[in-house]
Amino acid sequence: MSSLAVPQAEPVAGSTPGTDRARPPLRRRIALVPTITLLLGALYCLLPVAWVVVAATKSGRELFSTFTFLPGTGFADNVRDLDAYRDGVYWQWMGNSALYAGLGALLSTCVSAVSGYALAVYRFRGRETLFNVLLAGVLMPPVILAVPQYLLLAQADLTDSYLSVLLPQVLSPYGVYLARIYAAAAVPADVVEAGRIDGAGEWRIFTRVALPMMVPGMVTVFLFQFVAIWNNFLLPYIMLSDDEKFPITLGLFTLLEQGANSPALYTLVITGAFLAVLPLVALFLVVQRFWSLDLLSGAVKS
Repeated sequence: MSSLAVPQAEPVAGSTPGTDRARPPLRRRIALVPTITLLLGALYCLLPVAWVVVAATKSGRELFSTFTFLPGTGFADNVRDLDAYRDGVYWQWMGNSALYAGLGALLSTCVSAVSGYALAVYRFRGRETLFNVLLAGVLMPPVILAVPQYLLLAQADLTDSYLSVLLPQVLSPYGVYLARIYAAAAVPADVVEAGRIDGAGEWRIFTRVALPMMVPGMVTVFLFQFVAIWNNFLLPYIMLSDDEKFPITLGLFTLLEQGANSPALYTLVITGAFLAVLPLVALFLVVQRFWSLDLLSGAVKS
């Protein structure tokens, strides 16, 4: 019987046989660099959060005498002490933050949706100039605007009130920018024109046609604004003097200042910081689920 000889591939000149299997290609190794960088960044961001979670479980004695990442046994006592502090003023601070962040983010999302839609759909003189001014507002640090905002609201006798924290948050240049970009991509001009041909008014086209298409983008704007207002410290610090109107950030700051003279309050500050993060985590999980479902439903409808 005759056998067929299978030709063997000749090695490429300048290469050593077996080296392709011995080590991964250079491209694959370079692709690992962004992954490793992201992992290091995530570790850098999550390490303080992990410390807060562990420290919130420790009593005052355990906080300064045990290993940093060793859980303690005083979480329940810390929550009870926090609840008893000044007749539960901590929960009032949490309620104030929920009011500022929830209502402020909702109003800001509405303003951003209307403004972004108008800048994306309508053609009028000065549109690009107005949009460029908004972009300049995105680049403006909030610390520069805080003092002028205080002076304006002081002239209107609105300082040290809930409105003094709410009103400056209603207009978000970054929210308007995101709304315009999303509206330009998600709302086809043919659909708007078809609504006009059918006799629908501009407001009806916006609320019944364009806004449902913009919902995923507006959810993102709401989430960003909620987190920004919830974590805002400088504006309430300038505007408010009554501690019963403080948000959670400013309330914990005052509690931390008092802890310099009473170290026992440090455990309350850490426990309060841990509890203050939970609403943000819950909101993100809920909004992310709604966002995914809405994107899927939009794909099915299209």
